[in-house]
Amino acid sequence: MSMSDSSPMPAAPRPRGRPRLAPDAQASRRALLRAGLAQLTERGYVAVRLEDIVSAAGVTKGAFYHHFRSKADYGAVVIAEYDAFFRARIAQSLGRADLSPLARIRDFARNAEAGMARFSFSRGCLIGNLGQEMASLPEDYRDMLIAVLEGWQRMTADCLRDAQSVGEIDATHDPDSLAAFFWTGWEGAVLRAKLERNPAPLRQFADSFLRLISSERSPS
Repeated sequence: MSMSDSSPMPAAPRPRGRPRLAPDAQASRRALLRAGLAQLTERGYVAVRLEDIVSAAGVTKGAFYHHFRSKADYGAVVIAEYDAFFRARIAQSLGRADLSPLARIRDFARNAEAGMARFSFSRGCLIGNLGQEMASLPEDYRDMLIAVLEGWQRMTADCLRDAQSVGEIDATHDPDSLAAFFWTGWEGAVLRAKLERNPAPLRQFADSFLRLISSERSPS
């Protein structure tokens, strides 16, 4: 559920098109998006009012409407921001060359658990939260949420293909199906971890998934 250079640089020519936001406008937009990520991952879309968002961001409604046409427009941007943030989190673990492919998936699970623990498991996954509320959301969110999950699945499937190539999982497995299974189960585990306010569901699912697919699991 985010450089400095001490030497002056010549100003680059301004490209045509949409003008850049002033620094204070950029700051207010960032504050609104941070507030949205916090509020929506904890409370969901329907329960969060526009007043809650601007209050948490420390800006006015005027500032909100300077950047976003509506709450629906704002929510769509928050989804895209969250996707970018979480893709980076996934890539950080699944791209580790010092770990075997299945160990990379375990690293992701541990890091995600630590991320939830920082907020005492009060915040879940924005995509999962919104999926639970889909009946009350703008209909165009449906395709957005599905696309986000499919993107995460593709990253995971690539890691599982790497696991096949080194013999960690059987060659008969379909990495794409396994990745879809992982994200379906993981989102459920996140929901339950938030409900119970503890990490056990995350650990149980990750351990079970890796044990089930590992070619080195002990025979029953």
